[in-house]
Amino acid sequence: MDSLISAFHIDLKLLIAQLVNFAVVFLILYFLIFKPLFKTVGARSATIAKSLEEAREIEERLAKTKAEQAALIAEAKKEAVAVLNEANRKADLRKTELIDKAKEEIGVLINREKARMQNEKAATLKEIRAEVADLIEASWHKILGEKMTKGADDKLLAKIIKDHK
Repeated sequence: MDSLISAFHIDLKLLIAQLVNFAVVFLILYFLIFKPLFKTVGARSATIAKSLEEAREIEERLAKTKAEQAALIAEAKKEAVAVLNEANRKADLRKTELIDKAKEEIGVLINREKARMQNEKAATLKEIRAEVADLIEASWHKILGEKMTKGADDKLLAKIIKDHK
């Protein structure tokens, strides 16, 4: 070993001093730089891991929210269609009711007008009969030269019946 020390010119005292210096520097670096650095890197790694986990949870919630949103939109569309169908049904029902009511009112008006026309017809016929009776009476008066009375009317009827037998 002496030959090795003399061949490489190694001084044992200097080697021990360098080992002690190395140990002191290493300890200083370890406690003042590496330990806080490892601690910071560990905390940073934990923060990154936590952030990644939160990001994954947020993505899951986002996907869940999107699914819920799609379900709500689908449900809203179904409800809108149902409301629209109900409104159409009510509109058709109302339309039918209005048509029926209009038909009923038209029927009432037609019946009222028929009754009015029948009354007018009856009144006109009554007037015509009265005028015809007056004309016949005036014609008999001119033809027979006398006024028709109840007695004269009875005599004339008896004569006509007698002539026809």
